[in-house]
Amino acid sequence: MTFRPLVAVTTTMWPGGSHGLPRVQLNAQYLTALDAAGATPILLTPAHSDQALRGILSISHGLLLSGGEDVEPSRYGHSPHPALGDVNPARDAMEIAAVHEALGRRMPVLAICRGIQVLNVALGGTLYQDIPSELGGDLLHEQAAPWNVRWHAGRVQPGSSLERVFGTAELHINSFHHQAIRDLAPGLRATVWAEDGVIEGVEGIDHPWMCGVQWHPERGEAHGAAGDSRDPDRRLFWSFAQAAREFADSCGAMETAGAR
Repeated sequence: MTFRPLVAVTTTMWPGGSHGLPRVQLNAQYLTALDAAGATPILLTPAHSDQALRGILSISHGLLLSGGEDVEPSRYGHSPHPALGDVNPARDAMEIAAVHEALGRRMPVLAICRGIQVLNVALGGTLYQDIPSELGGDLLHEQAAPWNVRWHAGRVQPGSSLERVFGTAELHINSFHHQAIRDLAPGLRATVWAEDGVIEGVEGIDHPWMCGVQWHPERGEAHGAAGDSRDPDRRLFWSFAQAAREFADSCGAMETAGAR
């Protein structure tokens, strides 16, 4: 039986549960996409203490930063823009702490939509708080089409790690964001761009496996057969799961699991 690495997946937390109590929330597609790739997801939430966060990551073999709210601009030294959306400071703090914990362990990291923005901020970069008003252009990054439609093109740097992962330098991707990377963090390299030059994908410069994408590859399961090896979104999850297995192997986790 193939070893299934544990992947910590970040969630949000909002009021609005039963009796007005806080509720942890995550779209299920992240979990099903990881499960299909052969990984076992576990949740990392803003409700966890710092000690609990370190404990969860100490047994994990990968970290997935999920999509969601805008990043609070004080995190990168900016004042709020009038078009800034909902922010969640507790989530920002949890995810930035998780990034640094993962960096210290040299654990594989996959960052999706908000996740690529958090990753960039955690490593010292900045963001456009609102693409239409700060950057302009004709390309709509908050697509009008349904969630399972791929909306615009993505150009991948030839020879990059992400080109090898995707198996192509030309992508067609969905788009559900109004923020984006502005100043790229020193520890990241941009390797995917939209037609208007907005950064759509990054890689870690000095990290065994660190990739961030601005679109939602977990929604790619709507396209093609479940085992389609040509689908770039599935290939990204498979590559991440394999990197997590290799990390687990380097930690001795696979041998320990096999001895039980």
